[in-house]
Amino acid sequence: MKEALSVLCLVLLVSVLEAAVTKPKFGDFIGCLRYRTSPENPITDAISIADNTTAFLSSYVSYTKNKRFLSPNYKKLLAIVAAKHVSHVQATVVCAKSNGIQLRIRSGGHDYEGLSYMSSVPFVILDMYNLRSITVDVSSKKAWVQAGATLGELYTKVNDVSQTLAFPAGVCATVGAGGHISGGGYGNLMRKYGITVDHVIDAQIVDVNGKLLNRLTMGEDLFWAIRGGGGGSFGVILSWKINLVEVPKIVTVFKVNKTLEQGGTDVLYKWQLIASKFPESLFVRAMPQVANGTKRGERTIAVVFYAQFLGRTDELMAIMNQNWPELGLKREDCQEMSWLNSTLFWADYPAGTPTSILLDRPSSPGDFFKSKSDYVKKPIPKEGLEKLWKTMLKFSNNIVWMQFNPYGGVMDRIPETATAFPHRKGNLFKIQYFTTWFNANATESSLSQMKELYEVAEPYVSSNPREAFFNYRDIDVGSNPSGETNVDEAKIYGSKYFLGNLKRLMDVKAKYDPENFFKNEQSIPPVRVM
Repeated sequence: MKEALSVLCLVLLVSVLEAAVTKPKFGDFIGCLRYRTSPENPITDAISIADNTTAFLSSYVSYTKNKRFLSPNYKKLLAIVAAKHVSHVQATVVCAKSNGIQLRIRSGGHDYEGLSYMSSVPFVILDMYNLRSITVDVSSKKAWVQAGATLGELYTKVNDVSQTLAFPAGVCATVGAGGHISGGGYGNLMRKYGITVDHVIDAQIVDVNGKLLNRLTMGEDLFWAIRGGGGGSFGVILSWKINLVEVPKIVTVFKVNKTLEQGGTDVLYKWQLIASKFPESLFVRAMPQVANGTKRGERTIAVVFYAQFLGRTDELMAIMNQNWPELGLKREDCQEMSWLNSTLFWADYPAGTPTSILLDRPSSPGDFFKSKSDYVKKPIPKEGLEKLWKTMLKFSNNIVWMQFNPYGGVMDRIPETATAFPHRKGNLFKIQYFTTWFNANATESSLSQMKELYEVAEPYVSSNPREAFFNYRDIDVGSNPSGETNVDEAKIYGSKYFLGNLKRLMDVKAKYDPENFFKNEQSIPPVRVM
């Protein structure tokens, strides 16, 4: 009995001490925010205290794209600061650091594993969605884009002033520029122009001391690191200065389905041999997915080929007939349109959808989902593809697909050390695995099925390390607890995301954030590598 009372007293004492630590610390944090911002740019309206009210919940959920992370951790989440001014960002960094509160930084909310808005230690979300200004200078073919602007907003703004300029980034319009660009975002212009970080020429970042730095004042080593190493380990990206690229007034797109019964496996095998060798102006994505078969209740795999060609149909048909007659592309499969309209085609919007939809910001989350990634150096043999199909067909009550995104072109010519993003020459294509489900009860079985698919693919993809794409965040490739960064564990996931660039990234981290304030489950550790 005495022993039980002692344990109870100890538990109560710990609870009291914890309350004594967190409550005043949070009060000090809020007081610090007010002290460090001016009446001209008041921060009060930008702060949402974490509570169970509808107002707070809607603030949290609006930029939560994965339903797996729909419920805030009220025991740990203290507040959301939806910054409306650079001083709000600076104050949040300084005040969180001085009060021992972890910071998570969210721009578009497409973080696949929710690391930008989840933690198991006391934390604050710094939400960047209000900081979304975009300025385009047509004469110099450059633009400044703030972290909270979406790709849809950027594409629209560029198109408003020029129909022959674009930016080589992703096809999902609601992705935030802050995270997408810093992780080395890619899209259907990558074979011609490379990826986002290949066109970043300046940036504004708030460092661990709350200072606003640009390329000149941050130095070239930090500027190198934030282009592909993710911004979240080094500071808060406020904005990017980017070079825009030229596109024709009219581009050509097509979408062709090949089921297994129509020879889809053979057509995809040939795609592996040629997609990375096509002219740079042609990008053909292959997307195997589970589909309904010809008989009722039967399921099969349909490989959907999406393509974009920076030119007209006649020229595209000549390339396809010469290099890939097996696809059986017909002239009526091709559509000519503006580059801006092609972004709607890639997002699977019906023909005729107004481009204004690119400006929509959904206020509710999508579905439950899990994604993984791989890089492929040699063609997957047909028997390997058939094993993948067999595994995909085992998924029950889920939507499941893979995307094969071709490399080659300019990606083969940019050195892997040019930016922190390392996955360059030697890749035929990148795979994204994706499964979606609609009921929380299916989460465990869905994650298990995805793990099996990933294991089946292992013999056919890169190894030592098995490479992964940082923007397709995947906690399974290695992670640390929320409040710690074990270097050995960080080297496991870091080597997969950053390959040989990890050592340099750790050096930069040690120089600019030696106390490791900016951290998450997959952040870069501050280690001097001799």
